[in-house]
Amino acid sequence: MLAGFATVTPKTADGEAEMIRQLKIAHDQAVDQRAAAMVTMKAMLVHASDALRRETAGKTQISLARQLAALRPRRLEGPEDALRHTLRTLAKRWQYLDAEAKELTKMIGDLVQRVAPQLLEPFGIGVDTAAEILVVAGDNPERIKSEAALAKLAGIAPVPTGSGMTSGRHRINHGGHRQLNAAIYRTVIVRMRFHQPTIDYVARRTTEGKTKREIIRCLKRYVIREVYHLLRPAPRTASAAS
Repeated sequence: MLAGFATVTPKTADGEAEMIRQLKIAHDQAVDQRAAAMVTMKAMLVHASDALRRETAGKTQISLARQLAALRPRRLEGPEDALRHTLRTLAKRWQYLDAEAKELTKMIGDLVQRVAPQLLEPFGIGVDTAAEILVVAGDNPERIKSEAALAKLAGIAPVPTGSGMTSGRHRINHGGHRQLNAAIYRTVIVRMRFHQPTIDYVARRTTEGKTKREIIRCLKRYVIREVYHLLRPAPRTASAAS
């Protein structure tokens, strides 16, 4: 970079993709903290009275938080009173974080639908995956010159199992953007379960002797190729033309 030989074009970070990235930071943190609040809430319930444990047994997270948030506070005269205050506080915190995460999810979904609706058309690609794709591609996706470059950026480019004379087999690439890699993996898993052409492909490759991990690796490469061609018309250019 300092010598002037680098040819990589940086992200411009001046459009909708940057807006999605910023919202996702707050969203992901809210989701993590919401999960932590629920785990703590259930751990504290272990020390509650038998009556309260029976009342909250088998409830969904929303119902549990609603019931515990409605606990009436008592004067702090013993551990049971302190526990009720703690459960009520954690439940209200969970409700606040849940509302915050849902609001941010809607904002991210509206941005994705506005900037790149074509990413939501393929089977198995939802708002979360499309948002991750846009974050990685940036506001100037034309900087990614080929589908191989995008595959390498996502950690999906095949890596030989050895050096020199190899057997033609490849291993998982542990580099690249791990969040995008995980999003593409989820898309592949959904297609393997519900997408008939993918189900037929898996059956055919299995008869050829491929393992499940190798088939998933091939499918991830197909998905990232599909994503690259969907990104070719830059989102900003497409929206401006419309």
